[in-house]
Amino acid sequence: MAGQKPKSSGLWLGVAAVAALLLAERLRPRRVRTQAEPARTARNVALGLIDLGVVAGVQQPLARRLAVDVERRRLGLAQQLPAPWRDVAAFLLLDWSMYHWHVATHRVAMLWRLHLVHHVDRDMDASTALRFHGLDMVISVGLRAAQVRILGVSPRALAAWEGFFFGSVLFHHANIAVPGDAGLAWVLTTPGMHDIHHRADAASLDANFSSGLSVWDRLHGTFSDSVPDVPIGVPGVDKDQGLATALLLPFQTETIERHRLA
Repeated sequence: MAGQKPKSSGLWLGVAAVAALLLAERLRPRRVRTQAEPARTARNVALGLIDLGVVAGVQQPLARRLAVDVERRRLGLAQQLPAPWRDVAAFLLLDWSMYHWHVATHRVAMLWRLHLVHHVDRDMDASTALRFHGLDMVISVGLRAAQVRILGVSPRALAAWEGFFFGSVLFHHANIAVPGDAGLAWVLTTPGMHDIHHRADAASLDANFSSGLSVWDRLHGTFSDSVPDVPIGVPGVDKDQGLATALLLPFQTETIERHRLA
């Protein structure tokens, strides 16, 4: 029973963090909601449950087994470093590679079709962090396996980064006006920074791809804090009408014009 205590404590800490986030959205909202509730949130949660099934049932077990083998056999980039630096390097490489994957989901036509399901939400809050197409998560199974093997990610580094990444995604999608947001955005992806990425404007959609540490946008020249303050969504796409519509959206070619990076 004693061995269960850390997991139980982590679970309750996560529940408390989510509760605090939801409360903060009520007390300090960044934007006024434009869609009917609770239908919108229920739709996002339904999509999130599909995603959770793929992640918890396939992606995480596979990635964790692979991470054990990677550490045991000293495979991948980070495992070639001295022991004290391996997990730090793996953590940073995971976060950096996710930046590039996010850019790819906007540049590669097939990936953008799936990622569009996330972006057509015309409000943005913590539930938007759950809103991805199930096939997007299926593709991420192979992505995560490749990251673990090529980057040399140990089970410890994987668990630490996954916890950080999930918390960050919930936080920066939250509809919260964060005091000192611009200053915090020098280190982490913040709600204000990610709000720009979700605006219905081509320049906005081409900016602020970081999902964890914000340094990657600054390093690769995609950071922006000076774009039009327009509504959330995607220019010319108004398809967020129901769960079935969201699931079918990637296959409705007549309604999708993939935006391109400049």
